[in-house]
Amino acid sequence: MRDESLLERLTQIWGVAGYENEVRNTIRAEITPYSDELWEDAVGNVIALKRGNGENKKKIMYAAHMDQIGFMVKSIEENGLLHICNMGWNWAGSAYNERVIFRNGTVGVVGCYGPIEEAKNSIEKLFVDIGAKDKADAQNMVKIGDCCTYHGPYMHLAGGQICSVALDDRLGCYQLIESLKENSGTLPNDVYYCFVVQEELGCRGSQVAAQQIKPDIGIAVDITPAHDYPNDLTGSNKIGAGIGIKICDPSVVADEMVVSVMEKLCAENGIPCQREVIDRGGTDASSINLIDAGVRTGGICVVTRYPHSQSSVVSAEDVESGIDLMNAFSAYDFSQQ
Repeated sequence: MRDESLLERLTQIWGVAGYENEVRNTIRAEITPYSDELWEDAVGNVIALKRGNGENKKKIMYAAHMDQIGFMVKSIEENGLLHICNMGWNWAGSAYNERVIFRNGTVGVVGCYGPIEEAKNSIEKLFVDIGAKDKADAQNMVKIGDCCTYHGPYMHLAGGQICSVALDDRLGCYQLIESLKENSGTLPNDVYYCFVVQEELGCRGSQVAAQQIKPDIGIAVDITPAHDYPNDLTGSNKIGAGIGIKICDPSVVADEMVVSVMEKLCAENGIPCQREVIDRGGTDASSINLIDAGVRTGGICVVTRYPHSQSSVVSAEDVESGIDLMNAFSAYDFSQQ
């Protein structure tokens, strides 16, 4: 990989949706030397512009979200257990018996009121045990409204696969950073690298960013669920089969021109790719698509096993293919279309 240490560092930063400050600070420090223009908006998005020099240049917007899923404390019980609610979509089964960490470093374990099988997927049935002896003890460590998220190390699996917490979507942030670093400034298009907030709460940050930029083309750079292992989803997404080119999900239908150009560029540049279709979930492409009079949108998606958990798994080769596709797409002369 280009700079795997950067990807590892990004995944280990605490940054629940709405509380992305530490992630934002790290990214700003990393990209400042490579940006022609850099700003942060009122909701906390970080936007870096690399200007192009083409006569018929387009404004291309890439969006990767800085936030990760988590839980918020909504009450503290007399026995010191923390009752929680969702900050983004969590699977109760994935959270059960797993470690979580708060922004201040307090660590806890997720438990369940009764058998986890009876909880179905109700987060209402879960609690966090931080080891407090009673309510007063817990309040010395955690307040109502504090958030926690999964605590999972960055590890290597066999076959060039990576396992970590927060690959959704620090992986996309990593891809944007590496692509920005490789943008020489001699490309035909103005390219906006947007590190957005609160995707897990309804694609909020990307909407605000797109309203400012008014792009000609908007691309969500994110993960997508794999279908090549036993789970409750069906489809054709496979780890190691190449970067996913979004075709459709419940929130957006990718623009046919965008898809066609991406497939053409992959064929011409020897970039492994696969067509990505999912029938659950969505990305920031959904909000970008509906800005002003509409924006041509698409997605560059890394196929991921065990998404929205402390142990997501991806192929390092797929990650690198995504950066290669971004670079080729940024350099494309859209006057041909």
